[in-house]
Amino acid sequence: MNDARATLDVGGLLQVLDGQLVAGQLRKLPGVHGADVSYASGSATVYFDPAETTIADLERGIRDCGYHCGGEVLPAHICVTDRPADASRDGQARHKHHAAAGDHAAMAHEMGHGAGMDAHAMARDMRNRFLVALLFAVPVFLLSPMGGGGPLLRLPAAVDADLALFLLASGAILYPVWPFAVAAVRAIRRGIANMAVLVMLSVGTGYLFSIGSTFIYGGPQFYEASSVLLVFVLLGHWLEMRARAGATDAIRGLLALAPPKAAVLRDGQEIEIRTANVLIGDIVIVRPGSKIPVDGVVTEGASQVDESMLTGESMPVKKAAGSAVIGATLNKGGSFRFRATRVGADSALAQIVKLVQEAQNSKAPAQLLADRASQWLVWAAVVIGLVTFAAWYWWLGESLLFAMTLTITVFVIACPDALGLATPMAIMVATGLGARRGILFKNAIALEAAARLNTVIFDKTGTLTVGQPQIVDLVPVPAIREDQLLSWAATAEKDSEHPLAQAILKRAAGMVLPATEAFATTPGLGARAIVDGETVLVGNRMFMGIEKVPVEELSSAAERLEGNGRTVVFVAHGRRLAGIIAIADAARPTSAAAVARLRRMGIDVVMLTGDNRGTADRIAAELGIDIVLAEVLPGQKAREVRKLQDQGRRVGMVGDGVNDAPALTQADVGIAMGAGTDVAIDSADVVLMKSDPQDVVRAIEISRATLRKMHQNLYWAAGYNVIAFPLAAGLLFPLLLSPEIAAVAMSGSSVLVAVNALLLKRHRLSGADTAAPVAAPAAEADA
Repeated sequence: MNDARATLDVGGLLQVLDGQLVAGQLRKLPGVHGADVSYASGSATVYFDPAETTIADLERGIRDCGYHCGGEVLPAHICVTDRPADASRDGQARHKHHAAAGDHAAMAHEMGHGAGMDAHAMARDMRNRFLVALLFAVPVFLLSPMGGGGPLLRLPAAVDADLALFLLASGAILYPVWPFAVAAVRAIRRGIANMAVLVMLSVGTGYLFSIGSTFIYGGPQFYEASSVLLVFVLLGHWLEMRARAGATDAIRGLLALAPPKAAVLRDGQEIEIRTANVLIGDIVIVRPGSKIPVDGVVTEGASQVDESMLTGESMPVKKAAGSAVIGATLNKGGSFRFRATRVGADSALAQIVKLVQEAQNSKAPAQLLADRASQWLVWAAVVIGLVTFAAWYWWLGESLLFAMTLTITVFVIACPDALGLATPMAIMVATGLGARRGILFKNAIALEAAARLNTVIFDKTGTLTVGQPQIVDLVPVPAIREDQLLSWAATAEKDSEHPLAQAILKRAAGMVLPATEAFATTPGLGARAIVDGETVLVGNRMFMGIEKVPVEELSSAAERLEGNGRTVVFVAHGRRLAGIIAIADAARPTSAAAVARLRRMGIDVVMLTGDNRGTADRIAAELGIDIVLAEVLPGQKAREVRKLQDQGRRVGMVGDGVNDAPALTQADVGIAMGAGTDVAIDSADVVLMKSDPQDVVRAIEISRATLRKMHQNLYWAAGYNVIAFPLAAGLLFPLLLSPEIAAVAMSGSSVLVAVNALLLKRHRLSGADTAAPVAAPAAEADA
C-alpha cells in the first residue's frame, strides 16, 4: 500500500462535531485509509492511495458535505504557480492543484458564512450576526411580558404588540441563526446530531411555537426567550471563533514567511518573478535586508543570514560559497547568489507547515473518547429535554409555558463543543508554540507521550557534545613519524563520514594522500583500506583485537589518554601497530544546564555512546550524568532502550535521526536533534531543528503544560455537563435556570475551554526564549 498524505482546507466548520461529519465522509472514499479533521485549525489531513484517489476527489468529497475547500494548505505564494503545469526546466516542475475561485462561488451547499472564509473572517461574520441579533433582541426584551411583571416598554394602542414582537423577533433570529440552520440540516441529512441541532431545537421551538400563538391558536409566547438566548449563543460562538483564530496565528505566520517575489537570472538577465515560479537550478540573487525565497546552495558571495524565524537559532549564520540556505530566512549583510535546489511544496518551509498541520489535525487518545462523548451528549440533551417536558406538563401538571421553558433550557445548556474543544485547542496552540522555536511534534500522541517521560537517553556525539572532535595528540611507535602516522590514518578514512574520521581528515588537510583500494567499515569498530599495497586499519582496541594486531607496545599511553577523557584511535599498517591518535569532543555549552533541568523535573538522564569508558565517564561527570552506557555498538542501541523500558521506564531517545533510527523507533518518544531543515524524519516523533539540548527540555515542558491544559479542559467540560442537566431539567426546584442563563452558561463553557488553551501562549520555557515571534497579518486584527 503506497500511502500519500495531504492537508486540505475545510472552510465553514461552525462547531466541533462538524469535523466528524467531514472525516466520516472522507473515509468512505475509495483508497482513503484515514482522515483527521480539526475544527480548531479548519483543515483535514487525509491518508490515501494516490492510485485510487486524487486530491481533486478529496476536495470534491469535502464539498459534497456542504463545506468549502480551498485545496491543499500550502504557502500559496511559493507553491501555486502561474505557469502551465508542464512548463519547467527539464520537465520537472510540480504543479499543485488548487480550487478555482469560480468553483468557490458556485458551491451548491454554500454555508451562511460565505465562500472561502478563514477563521478570522468567520469570527467577524459571527460578530456581525451577534450585533444584528442584539439590535432586534433588546426591543423584544423590553416589549415582552417575560421581561418582568409587565412590559418595560409599551407601544401605542394602535400598534398590535404581538405583530410587533413577531417582526422584531424575526429580525433577531432569521438572519443571525442561518449558519446554525444550514449546519443542522447538513448534519441531520447524514445522521449526525451536533451543537447546531440543539441550537435550532431551542431557538426554533420557541420561535415557531410563538408564531403559532400569535397567528393561530393564541397562548404564551417565547419571542423574548428565543431572541435573547440566540444573542448569547452568538456571543459565545464569536468569542470562541476569535480564540480559534488566535490559535491559528502561528501556522498562518509560517505560511506568510516566504517573500512573494524573487530576483533570478534568466538568459543572462536579472528579472523579478513570483517565488512560486522559481525552478530548480535557477540562480537567485539575494541583496542585503531581503528574504531568501527558496532553498538552495550559495554559488558566489557571502553574508550573515538570520534563520531564527524557522529554526529558532538566535545568532546569524555565516554563508559562503557551498553553504546551504533556507527559504524564508533573512539576509542580514552582504549580497550573494545561490542555485535553487528545493522549491514549492518541496521547500523546507512547506514541509514544516505540512508537518505542523498534520500534528494539529491528529487526535490525542483522550480526544477520541471526547469525540464519541460529544456525539452522545447531543442525543442525551434531546432525550432529557423531551422527558423534562413530559414530566412537568403531563405528570406534574405544570403550565405549558413552564414545561416548554424548561425543555428549551435543557436543549440549550448542553455543551458538546466544550468537550470537543478540550484537547484540539490545546494541541493546536502547543504545536504552534513549538514550531516557532524549531520544535516540531509529529502528532498529538507524541505530544502527550512526551509529558509522561521519566527517562531521557542522549546519544553522546552530536547531541551532548559538539560532534566536531579534534585531534589533540599523536603517539607513533618508534621509527614511525607523526606525519606518516597521520597520512596512513587519513588515507584509510578519506571515504568515511564518521565524526572521528572527519577530525583526522581535518588535521591532514593539505597533505597529498595516496589512492586507496577496498575501503570498508565495521560499524562501531573501525575502517580498513589498502594503501600502496598494504592493509591499513584504523579503529578502537576491540577492532585491533579482532584483526589480531598487538597493541601492548602503546597500551600504557592509550590508558593514560583514555583516563584523561580522550577517545583513542589505533592505527595499524601492514598488520603492525603504527601508533595511536587521541581525539577529544567538547560538550555543548547548554548540555550541563539541560541535564540539570531534566533532573529537577524528575527525569533520569542516561548517556549512550560507543566511546570507551574513560571518555564516556569524563563527559558524564562534566555534565552531571550518573547513568552511562559506554562502548555500545550502533546495532545495540535499540536493545539498551528496550532494557530500560523493561524496567518500567517511559523512555525518550535523543539522537540524530539517521544513525540512531532503530533506537528512536524503539523509544516511547524518539527525538531527532539537529535536523536543520530535514524535518521529514520517519523514525522521530519530535524533530528539533537546532542542535541544542535545551530544546529537549523545552519540548517536554511544552508537552507537560499541554497535558495539564487538556486535563483541566476535559474535567471542566465533563463536570459542567454533569451539573448542567439536572439544573436545567428542574430537578433542584425551586432553583431554576432561564433559557437565557443556560445560553450564557453554554457559551461561557466553550469560551472558557478555548481561552484556557490559549493561555499556553504565555507559558515561559526554560532558557533564553530567542525565537522570533511569528506575527499574524495586521489586517486580521479586527476579528
